[in-house]
Amino acid sequence: METRMYKIPAQADREVLLRVIPGHFATNHSHINYYIDLAMLKTRQKEAQAAARILAQYCNYTVVDTIVCVEGCAVIGAYLAEELTNAGIMSMNRHKTIYIASPEPHTDGQIIFRDNMQMMIRDKNVLLLLATATTGKTLEQNLKCIEYYGGRIQGINAIFSAVNKARSIEVKSIFTQKDIPDYHTYEFHNCPMCKNNQKVDAIVNTFGYSKIE
Repeated sequence: METRMYKIPAQADREVLLRVIPGHFATNHSHINYYIDLAMLKTRQKEAQAAARILAQYCNYTVVDTIVCVEGCAVIGAYLAEELTNAGIMSMNRHKTIYIASPEPHTDGQIIFRDNMQMMIRDKNVLLLLATATTGKTLEQNLKCIEYYGGRIQGINAIFSAVNKARSIEVKSIFTQKDIPDYHTYEFHNCPMCKNNQKVDAIVNTFGYSKIE
């Protein structure tokens, strides 16, 4: 499977690479024909910092108090906070610095912020940072979570997004579906790859993939 992987450089910085594998993959709510591997981009210092520089250019907000990072984007989020601060983006927090916070998946499928984290969300101007936004379901779940804890959503950033908007908020991403023109996501019961008896290559989520032998 890995032999099919290829890299797509970002137009804004060719050192920022989207690693993709074509095939048949199952997520927890859909089937997709490409797996987007962001592990290196989220964990390598140089790549994460470069990705943050690109995302900072998309921010036209005047105030960001908290960056909520989901799907393992905390390293990029920390660099993004630094870039925004250097660009003069204000924080209304008492210590004049941007919080980096991540919600916790709960056993019932919901996502939560523990009591000691909630002050980073309540009455704060929040920028949401995701790894990928494909169907919009995970995106909507995180928006509801932020709003539930009293956050004010200022913007949405993603590394890859096949979604242009969530509600009336534009999703600003480094890579879009234009970078993978034949990228598709399907509901389980309406997957043409399944109907053609194409083997599922792997079960995938934001942590990575587990191949099906």
